[in-house]
Amino acid sequence: MSETSTPGHSLRLTKAQKLSFAGIATLGAAALAFSLVPANAAEKSGTTVALAPVAWTKVVDGAQTKTVQAHLGTQFAIADKNAKAKAAAAAKKAREAKAAASRSAVRTPVFANNLDGWIKQALSIMKREGIPGTYAGIHRNIMRESSGNPRAINNWDINAQNGIPSKGLLQVIQPTFAAYHVKGTKFDLYDPVANIVAACNYAADRYGSMDNVNSAY
Repeated sequence: MSETSTPGHSLRLTKAQKLSFAGIATLGAAALAFSLVPANAAEKSGTTVALAPVAWTKVVDGAQTKTVQAHLGTQFAIADKNAKAKAAAAAKKAREAKAAASRSAVRTPVFANNLDGWIKQALSIMKREGIPGTYAGIHRNIMRESSGNPRAINNWDINAQNGIPSKGLLQVIQPTFAAYHVKGTKFDLYDPVANIVAACNYAADRYGSMDNVNSAY
């Protein structure tokens, strides 16, 4: 049977109620004591106060970790994609350069090291430089001037008497060769191709074309 209070009398508590209030008071005192501990209490006492991380901090840290990992994953993917793109571009450029070199090699003719080859090579240079002349006209004048000997030299005409003999396939004197030499050929009067091109360049200037030359010039 529980006790009740009546007017004019003090309130009486049951044993269970007393224990309950005592527990609440103890918890309140402990909380208050904890809140009043100075920030440097642990340092002064030499003890370590361990504080367990609260649940919401763990959740936030986990979310942040996942976000950072996702961001890094994206960056790695982009870097890998860029590296592959650069490698592909470099490989394509290398293939194109190789193909261009191959085409150039195919287009570059190989001339025989004989009179026929010298005339043909000279004609290819003359075409590039805009110097007129035909195979027949060049060949005809070569046979008359030197019989096809690139080392031929005239030691008896007026040029020889003046100390500047005519030399080579088309019998050119050194001053004329120097004046009409075409860049891209050897600067050598005895070189067959250089001799032909320089002589044709001179003939074009004086006669319109080597084809128009039918005697000593």
